[in-house]
Amino acid sequence: MTPKPHRTPLHDVHVRRGARMVDFHGWEMPIQYRGIVEEHAAVRNGAGLFDLSHMGRLRVRGRDRRAFLQRVLTIDVDRLSPGRCRYAFLLTEKGTVVDDLIVYAGAEDDLLVVNASNREKDLAWLREHRSGDATVEDETFEVALLAPQGPRSLETVRKALGLDPGGLGYYSFGDFGGVPVSRTGYTGEDGFEVFVPAARAAETWERLVAAGAVPAGLGARDTLRTEAAMPLYGNDIDDTTTPLEAGLDFAVALDKPDFIGRDALRADPRPARRLAGLVLESRRIARHGYEVFHAGSKAGAVTSGTWSPTLEKSIALAYLPRELRKPGQEVEVDVRGRREKARTVKLPFYRREKT
Repeated sequence: MTPKPHRTPLHDVHVRRGARMVDFHGWEMPIQYRGIVEEHAAVRNGAGLFDLSHMGRLRVRGRDRRAFLQRVLTIDVDRLSPGRCRYAFLLTEKGTVVDDLIVYAGAEDDLLVVNASNREKDLAWLREHRSGDATVEDETFEVALLAPQGPRSLETVRKALGLDPGGLGYYSFGDFGGVPVSRTGYTGEDGFEVFVPAARAAETWERLVAAGAVPAGLGARDTLRTEAAMPLYGNDIDDTTTPLEAGLDFAVALDKPDFIGRDALRADPRPARRLAGLVLESRRIARHGYEVFHAGSKAGAVTSGTWSPTLEKSIALAYLPRELRKPGQEVEVDVRGRREKARTVKLPFYRREKT
């Protein structure tokens, strides 16, 4: 018998607001409310609101926790001061990706926010590699995670919750009257993540909506992150790809004395293939797995593809030979038996104006 999917503390709110619900890696989640394009535009132009309570939250404690994290994460944890967040990886000994995550550095403990699809796997992997006085506990079901995103997200949080996280730098977090808030985001826009007890999730959600945030589902989250060229585990990265192939070198400290997978990455610091951006000439969508051709021969495959509401073009990510990543290269994508012309472009497809 297939187990029933988990539900976040906001499940009833989503249903009441007319969201179309889907099973997403064992969680019943909203794919859309009013429509993906409208929700996408709300994030790009104002404020959208996502339920991220399905994301795994793993708490690391103990006097040896930093030494443990230094061994299992690709970043230099010793340089991470309390109140800062960093994007990082767990890797296999072969240098391929177990998962990508964000680490929240605390004064007495640290938090790892991992992919919903990998939560149980990551927990087991971390416990298997645990050493010294370090423990890893799953806090996913204790607290809800709400994410107002967009250029008006700060204004929305101030108005709805009476909090002012405007002083937070990008990829940092703090405590605001007992409410932990971070400023990271997965949309290419400014945005915040608000951690609240499950019992207060619905009330907090409705206050943010009343302040102007538009509920948004997984569909808009995917189009937004693709425009921003942010990878999705299972599509763009997995246990067959390395962070260096994905162009995510910034999250790998190869000069660290050691971490799991380091030797494999050092042995191949310039991999033959890299993740590239494609823009198709037609409006047809290049889906995951579609083959990419150059000069008549297969050159790679699409990992993610969508219609870009912002650019009004069909865009895709694909692993291609390193030499084909140069912007302006002409390729073709096999879209259901017909080869569509495309060209390579510099990533990301969309970059917000910094203020």
